[in-house]
Amino acid sequence: MARKVQLAPDSWPRQVRDLIRLSNKYLLNPVMLRLAGTKYWYAAVIRHTGRKSGKHYATPVVADRVGDRFIVPLPYGTQVDWLRNVLTAGRARISNRGETYEVVAPEIIDATEALPLLRRDRRRTFERTGIEHFLRVRIS
Repeated sequence: MARKVQLAPDSWPRQVRDLIRLSNKYLLNPVMLRLAGTKYWYAAVIRHTGRKSGKHYATPVVADRVGDRFIVPLPYGTQVDWLRNVLTAGRARISNRGETYEVVAPEIIDATEALPLLRRDRRRTFERTGIEHFLRVRIS
């Protein structure tokens, strides 16, 4: 029987995850933020306020609208700063496909709850990469 390969960043060694996060933060994210949230780009941008600093931040994410909610995969787990900021504030703004939405009631849900809500192609991608947790927010 073949062993299932775990592709989720959650399962990678901490040093590897930290290196990827740093390169994303300082190299990839600034480039992605130029396109994220625009009408024809796949990525969205979530705007949030620092829970300690009060500073405003923008982070590129994948966000799928499902009815009056957004589902955001959490490939780096549940302890990333942007997520902690959103959970603490209880609100954020998501720009997706050229529209901006105020979102509230953030909650972390697991893959068994999130995946059935998503389109088949997204569901397959997230299953293959082994993403275990998602953020669900309601459009206010």
